[in-house]
Amino acid sequence: MSRQGGVDPMRPRASLRTAVVWEVLREALERRAKAADRPVLDVLDTGGGTGNFAVPVARLGHRVTVVDPSPDALFALERRAAEAGVTDRVSGVQGDTQGLLDVVEAGGYDMVLCHGVLEYVDDPAEGVRNVAGALRPAGALSLLAAGRGGAVLARALAGHFAEAQHALRDPDGRWGGGDSLPRRFTTEELTGLVADAGLRTVSVHGVRVFADLVPGVLVDTEPGALDALLRLELAAAQEPGFHAVATQLHVLAERG
Repeated sequence: MSRQGGVDPMRPRASLRTAVVWEVLREALERRAKAADRPVLDVLDTGGGTGNFAVPVARLGHRVTVVDPSPDALFALERRAAEAGVTDRVSGVQGDTQGLLDVVEAGGYDMVLCHGVLEYVDDPAEGVRNVAGALRPAGALSLLAAGRGGAVLARALAGHFAEAQHALRDPDGRWGGGDSLPRRFTTEELTGLVADAGLRTVSVHGVRVFADLVPGVLVDTEPGALDALLRLELAAAQEPGFHAVATQLHVLAERG
């Protein structure tokens, strides 16, 4: 798996959670920079927290603005950027998706990252419209959200069949009162939100199709298992048949 530009040092299991999105994101940044004829892009990371993606993107040479409601997360972001030597290319702004265009420039970014945000906002449609409003003409949106089908499969394989059925029927894809996520999505729901915001879906990938189902002891102790599982995740991510059972769904969309 390519590590061009340098990804933050990650634990093996963590790399399984980010590999697919990082590959899609890195390639999209390369295409956008080439099309714009500018090596340095302006990237906005909404809900970017401590910089899991922002810092690696800055390592590629791009300028990244992170918007997050947590002061603690933004402090950790500053420290992480300093450790990576990219302080001059990473800035943090306190705010949220609902009031996004009050704290950042409308139409000021070549790419916007919206990862793990729509699950928690009051109005996902408004959230996508706001992040789309921050894009420049021909800009790209990287949208990552929890998948409904993945939760159904995970609860069923754990033997919680009633909870699996609840998640299958619940309008928000929740498996019960103890579910920590307020909302999950299908591919059709996410691409519909993107279209309603005036963007065109470029690609959809399933994320963590197998990684959350494989016993950790197997990945950590079996020689070659981690690399093989990473290759399998990258291959399966592009197959529409696996999108319905992925833990997360990643949509890459463009304006214009």
